[in-house]
Amino acid sequence: MVGTAPRSGAAVLLVGEAPGATEDASGLPFVGKAGALLDQLLGEVGLPRSTVAVVNVLKCRPPGNRQPSKTEVVNCRGWLSAQIAVVDPQVICALGGTAARWFFGERAKIADLRGRAHDVDGRRVVPTYHPSAAIRFGPGGMPRAALREDLAFAAGLVTDLGARSVGGADTVPTS
Repeated sequence: MVGTAPRSGAAVLLVGEAPGATEDASGLPFVGKAGALLDQLLGEVGLPRSTVAVVNVLKCRPPGNRQPSKTEVVNCRGWLSAQIAVVDPQVICALGGTAARWFFGERAKIADLRGRAHDVDGRRVVPTYHPSAAIRFGPGGMPRAALREDLAFAAGLVTDLGARSVGGADTVPTS
């Protein structure tokens, strides 16, 4: 189980799917290959990783690194809701299908939702592709370009990033 809690006060909250093997071993979200690409793209759009909070829909790695089940997502819903309340971000980026479905329901499709902010329970949510999809399609693939574009869009939505950003790591230990 990823054993960290997001810092409060970050202007942008990135929500992924679930820990992978590297994340499970380290206890930190997005520290593997997908995290390296995410860090690169965040830097390119002027939103350094140190200024955002990063969490996942699931807090534990699904067996065999499979896609989370509906039951697992429902069981973890309260945890993510609490993390959103703690961070209280100006903008949330839903990274990938699992995160998009958490916010928009079972029929949510990234291709239909991305490219704009949506109001979800009074919060601005920007759905986009997961960094792992960008890796699968390669550096010239559409998911990578769309992810970068959507991260830049989210950064532009933040009105006072300097005032609300949190320096240092994006998570702090819970114990």
